[in-house]
Amino acid sequence: MQKQKLAGVQYIEPVSVAAQPPIQLSEYLSSMQAKTFSKLSSIELGDLQIPENCIANTTAWAGSRSLDQVVDFIIEMCPDLRTQLSQRPKHNGAPFMIFVAGAALRVADATRVLKTKTLRGEKGADIAKLFSKHIKLEEHVKYLKRTKIGAAAGTPGRLGKLLETDALSVASLTHIILDVSYLDAKKRSLLDIPETRDEVFRLFLGSPKVLQAMKAGKVKLVLF
Repeated sequence: MQKQKLAGVQYIEPVSVAAQPPIQLSEYLSSMQAKTFSKLSSIELGDLQIPENCIANTTAWAGSRSLDQVVDFIIEMCPDLRTQLSQRPKHNGAPFMIFVAGAALRVADATRVLKTKTLRGEKGADIAKLFSKHIKLEEHVKYLKRTKIGAAAGTPGRLGKLLETDALSVASLTHIILDVSYLDAKKRSLLDIPETRDEVFRLFLGSPKVLQAMKAGKVKLVLF
């Protein structure tokens, strides 16, 4: 548990589900996935299961899993990604990393944090902010088709639709970060909320492009 002092009161931050080793994270994701695909057989679910070997081991991270720590988290836990984010991508709409959050406001906050030069250096490409609130799908399609982006932060529903249109490409993708430690006002995580959980597993992680890339060992899934 992380200890923080707020106004003289010691606050103990609960241990995040993301702090577990890959074998337990695999079981956790499978249990959440089964809630989304409740009518599928165990064999059918097995075809959609995220391989344990593509889940990053971040148990060595001792800091908080809050947005103000995400840059340090990436630098320490995903050093290869940090190197990539400081470079210019070769293709439009093909990020190295996608950060998946449950709500537009959270995506906006994550985008601001990820834009720091500490992570991207002087040459790093843009960070795309992808959610449906106030922004039409067509606008994002046009933006991605003309822009080289190093990373994208988005809601799973919008990300899934952009994958379907081919505006968002997995050609350069190496890391997906799931924002599972953040809890909303009702103390629910990204995968606790039925609507966002279904979008994560049906539209985003369940996208054939993403699933194939993970199974091929091209993409690491990082729970933050």
